[in-house]
Amino acid sequence: MLTLASTLLATAAGATAYIWPSPQLDALEAARFDVFGINSASAFSGFIQPCDQFFSSFTGRSNAADWIRTAYHDMATFNSDDGTGGLDASIRFAEEQARPENVGDGFANTMQIITGQSNRYISIADSIALAALIAIENCGGPEIPFRGNRVDAIVPNSPGVPEPQQDIDAHIESFRKQGFTKEEMIGLVACGHSFGGVQHDAFPDTVPDLNDPDNTQSVQHFDTTFVTFDNNVATEYISGTTQNPLVSGHNDTTNSDKRIFMSDGNVTMRAFADSPSVFASTCSTLFARMLDTVPKETKLTEVITPMPVKPRNVLLTLDNSTLRLFGKVRLWNTAPSTSRSVRLLYTTHLGTTGNVTLGDAGISSSTGNKYTSSWYSFNASFPFSFLGIDAVAGVTSLSFLIDGKLENQGGLGYAVQDGVLFSSTSCTIPGGKTVRFDVAVRKTASPIRVFLENIDTDALDMPLITEIDVPRPANPISINDAYEIWSLDLPAAGNSYGIGAEFPGGVKYSSEDLHHPSGGEFVFNTCSS
Repeated sequence: MLTLASTLLATAAGATAYIWPSPQLDALEAARFDVFGINSASAFSGFIQPCDQFFSSFTGRSNAADWIRTAYHDMATFNSDDGTGGLDASIRFAEEQARPENVGDGFANTMQIITGQSNRYISIADSIALAALIAIENCGGPEIPFRGNRVDAIVPNSPGVPEPQQDIDAHIESFRKQGFTKEEMIGLVACGHSFGGVQHDAFPDTVPDLNDPDNTQSVQHFDTTFVTFDNNVATEYISGTTQNPLVSGHNDTTNSDKRIFMSDGNVTMRAFADSPSVFASTCSTLFARMLDTVPKETKLTEVITPMPVKPRNVLLTLDNSTLRLFGKVRLWNTAPSTSRSVRLLYTTHLGTTGNVTLGDAGISSSTGNKYTSSWYSFNASFPFSFLGIDAVAGVTSLSFLIDGKLENQGGLGYAVQDGVLFSSTSCTIPGGKTVRFDVAVRKTASPIRVFLENIDTDALDMPLITEIDVPRPANPISINDAYEIWSLDLPAAGNSYGIGAEFPGGVKYSSEDLHHPSGGEFVFNTCSS
């Protein structure tokens, strides 16, 4: 579907609710709340099921612990004295990973996963924050408020992570620069160390080789439930039974957790040990602050909350005289029901309204299965197919009737743009080396320019978007009474392309769907002429 790119700028400062469509907030909301099941918005869930998984093996390490550690170490470059550093994905740079404060391969391993989940609307830094949040919430942890719009660093930040051999004053000063008090330092360390442990290879002076066939990477864990969030890191510390290698390790020089935990006379740790709910609520607050510690120039969105009724994967294409409308709608925190009635109402350019029954498409969940959502497809008979709409009538907006209740964003409807679309007349020119990419332009749309977008990544793993103008034809070919075709010849090999357009008034659209000439959902047939 084509969405209004300028909406991103209007909503970056944010509100708790937003009007669909909004490309950046749609993507962030989906990544935050569509975690498991149908329409999962990222691959993160596959790396933390179960929570003791480390890539595809079970070695004493866990992806969840690495992701949380990565988020903290990225954030810990923040300097509250001048507002520099913070959670901005500078941890992806080899220079930072090579520092003694970032010893081990956990950061490189984590970034292999995370950079693949970022895109034009979700930065690498946002992906780091989301990965940590999803790991915590789905491995027993508290719900954490999430904000987006982090900006990726283009150079490494200054050092900032305290090291185990440093004294308590150095730790207190490091956390002060990060924006945390001594008591908050105790809390954040305890919260983070509910997961994971210390690996022998990275810290041979702290952890010996364990020679354990069930723990092949010799990780001495912070508590006995090292892949599940709970307050055992505190209860075991207070009871004197802890095996935390940074508390009871054989090398007292690196027993940094012991020095941190006892720096207030164990007041904070006793409170955590006495109350799992106090521990959980404190950790929710501190984790959120950790993820929201960003360079002073970065303006985060407000806390992103789930849309009660949200269309997803909405896509319009033109097939001669028929608009093909693909999509699904999510009913947030709504259990599946065989008796539920869900209907799609769509408004046309002619002022008429279509009314169709939607089909059950499955469920999704998030936040450790705290929330379950039901999904419905725009085609009840063939859930993964399309709804056909007369091209002349077109479509301007959607609404939903759910058990008789109208859902239309307070009367605004869910706006759909049918002015510039992919046309199924796109084809491969005989010989197979060139394709003709056809864009259907509604005759009443009057775009200033139409272009294709090739989305790649640059040397810093950041999105690189190249626009290729589709020339306005001197004598446009009408495919029906409503649309004409604009065409561009491209090499058949290689890239996928989205469609964009600029309209009077500074309005610019970009499509979320990509089309590849040599495969994918929309096959380019051989051109007949």
